[in-house]
Amino acid sequence: MFHHCVLHVKSKMGYWDLQEGKDCVEKTWITTKLGTALGLVGSAYHIVAFQPDSAIQAVQRATNGTVTMAALGAIFGMTTCLAAQARDAPDDPVNYFIGGCASGVFLGARTHSAMTGTTACIGLGTLAMFTKVGKMEGWRLAGPPRM
Repeated sequence: MFHHCVLHVKSKMGYWDLQEGKDCVEKTWITTKLGTALGLVGSAYHIVAFQPDSAIQAVQRATNGTVTMAALGAIFGMTTCLAAQARDAPDDPVNYFIGGCASGVFLGARTHSAMTGTTACIGLGTLAMFTKVGKMEGWRLAGPPRM
């Protein structure tokens, strides 16, 4: 008698694997984790480039940068998903512009600068929108040619 063991492996779903306008909490969690990772890396480079006066100052800088980036990721993920739901247009790249713009406005509020907020809104919104368009159109920045 043979016994067959079946191993069930739950594959981790990536951001693009989740349906637009659905699973807002999961999508927000993914973008928050990505923002946190980028914040940690950016903070590390900033600390190396601009040596802090003390270990406490280094921790404060790292925490500030990481929390800001995590918040940007969370705001982007939730706003994009909610925009897709509210507009009843899940695959519209404008949802990504709205999410990027909301993140930019937060950045402006964080820096107490309307100019930073406006510029970041337009810049992050445009970048996010083109990222979605590129994903939909199959744009590739690198890698072997498609056959």
